[in-house]
Amino acid sequence: MPGGRLTQQERQQIALGLADDLSYAEIARRLERPTSTITREVDRNGGPLAYRADLAHRATERRARRRKQVATPHPDTRSHGPDDEALREYEETFTTLMMSQGLPRMTARVLTSLFISNAGSLTASELAAHLEVSPASVSKAVAFLEEQGLIRRERDERRRERYFVDEDVWYQSTIASAQGVAAVGRTARQGVALLGRGSPAATRLENIARFSDFISESMLRAAEQVRDVLHTKPESATGDVG
Repeated sequence: MPGGRLTQQERQQIALGLADDLSYAEIARRLERPTSTITREVDRNGGPLAYRADLAHRATERRARRRKQVATPHPDTRSHGPDDEALREYEETFTTLMMSQGLPRMTARVLTSLFISNAGSLTASELAAHLEVSPASVSKAVAFLEEQGLIRRERDERRRERYFVDEDVWYQSTIASAQGVAAVGRTARQGVALLGRGSPAATRLENIARFSDFISESMLRAAEQVRDVLHTKPESATGDVG
């Protein structure tokens, strides 16, 4: 299996595969590359509708030059020892995963940066410098994440705004997802009476509603159970000796 960076010819094959509406997995198989390589390549270069081989190749060369010139590690891991290249690869993989869950790329990059921060917080300037983007891009991503309840902001002792991910971030995200599924169920059930109970369409909507209700309730119950387990502190091993 070929290794190393994608060549310009491989990028042209990716562009042709996208034009032919091939899946990432099929393109990867033809190039003998991991599917994750193709996914990252397309996602970081405009997505399947805007991907262009020549632009992607030039952008990759620019990123490589910047890394050689700057090679800036994550602002909160400089003294903690992880290999810079391995950390960048991991960060890119996690970002791609977040994008597959529906987050815009910049939003996913900001959230991933906070996830891998040992302190669980970064300032806007630290995020902008690490991601090599404008403060405005960070601001938009932060606003979206705040709306979703995934991060919060506070001012530190130097009056700078810091962005935090809480220990409950996945619980909060799961609750929001469960509420979204429940909303689908409620909306589907509204159509049952409108379309006439017993009609094929009403039956279909009723099944959607019942399925959504079950999934939503299961998600909420599981989230509460897991949070209780994770947040339960073990009893002290010491005690009164009689």
